Amino acid sequence: MTSHDRGRGVGGRATRSEDRRAEIIQAALEVIAERGYRGATQAAVAERVGLTQQGVLHHFPSKEDLLVAVLEARDQWDVASAALHDCVWPLEMMAQLVEYNATRPGIVQVFTVLAGDSVTEGHPARPYFKGRYRSVRAGAAESLRAAYGDTLPSGLTPEQAAPLLVAIMDGLQLQWLHDPQAVDMTEAFRTFLVLLEGKSA
Repeated sequence: MTSHDRGRGVGGRATRSEDRRAEIIQAALEVIAERGYRGATQAAVAERVGLTQQGVLHHFPSKEDLLVAVLEARDQWDVASAALHDCVWPLEMMAQLVEYNATRPGIVQVFTVLAGDSVTEGHPARPYFKGRYRSVRAGAAESLRAAYGDTLPSGLTPEQAAPLLVAIMDGLQLQWLHDPQAVDMTEAFRTFLVLLEGKSA
C-alpha cells in the first residue's frame, strides 16, 4: 500500500465518522421532536439510527454532549439563526423566527432545559451557551441599531436594549412551554416590538 493509499484510507475513515455523527444528530433531532427532552435518551437515538448504545457513546460520551451537538447543528442548518449571528437582521425577521420556533417545541424544550442546566460550573453545554449568548447579544444590538440608530425611542442604546431583547425571546419560550394555550409567542413578541417603538399597542 502506498502512502497515498494509506492517506486516502485515513481520510475515508474520517469521512465515515463524520457521516455517522451527522446520522446520529439527525436521529436525535427526530427523537427530540417526537418525545421531547426527557425521551431523547441515547438508547432511543441508537435504536433510531440502527446502532447499539455503545456505538452512540463512541461519538457522544454523554446525553448532554449529544444534545449540545444537536443545538450546534440547529445553528448551522437554521438559516434564521445563522443570519442572527452573522449579519444585521431586521426586527420583523426576528418575529418570523419566533413564529418558526413555535413549530418545533422539541428543539425549543432542549434549548431551554440545557440553557438553564448549563449555568452550573463544568456543564458540557456551558461554553456553547456562553458563546452563543455573546454573539446573539451582539447581533441583536446591530439589528436594533439598524432599526433605530444609536438611540432607541426610549433613550436606551442598542447595547443596553440587546440583552432585554434576547431575554424577551427566551422568556417567551419558557412561558410558552409551560402554557402554550395561554401564551402566543409570536403575538407577544410583536407586542414587544410595538413597545420598542414607544407606541401603544
